[in-house]
Amino acid sequence: MIIMSVDLGRSRTGLAVCDATETLSRPVTVLHQKDMDMLCLQVSRVAATLRAGIIVMGLPVNMDGTEGESARFAREMGARIGEMSGVPVEFVDERGTTITANRLLNDSNTRGKKRRAKLDGIAASVILEDFLMRRRNEAERERQEQEEDPEGDENAPE
Repeated sequence: MIIMSVDLGRSRTGLAVCDATETLSRPVTVLHQKDMDMLCLQVSRVAATLRAGIIVMGLPVNMDGTEGESARFAREMGARIGEMSGVPVEFVDERGTTITANRLLNDSNTRGKKRRAKLDGIAASVILEDFLMRRRNEAERERQEQEEDPEGDENAPE
């Protein structure tokens, strides 16, 4: 399934997508939009163009695990994007994604205006990679549970 991720920002929003095999993710674009209605419309259009089956939104959770104003804003925007696009929206804790994106840009020696232009798209890709890894781990866990007990719980009453 094609999955698109969103690193939401008040002025720049990064988008990334994975291939249908859910193996590789890549940044798609960075939207420079401050009008939130237009941003929802633009994200919805990109999701439709890419034929995304799921939209993953980064959720800016506080370091103590609580959700503040930024997380509420992300949930509101995700609901609006889901409604506009007709695509289910899932949220992923985005703590540390910008740090990881900055490290990747450091490794590639990307500086100045190029760095700013790429940062949000790469952060969206990191969010998507986290989501894909969690999805693969859950699928593997379910497969292992099926192998251990292929007919269900034998001790369950009939």
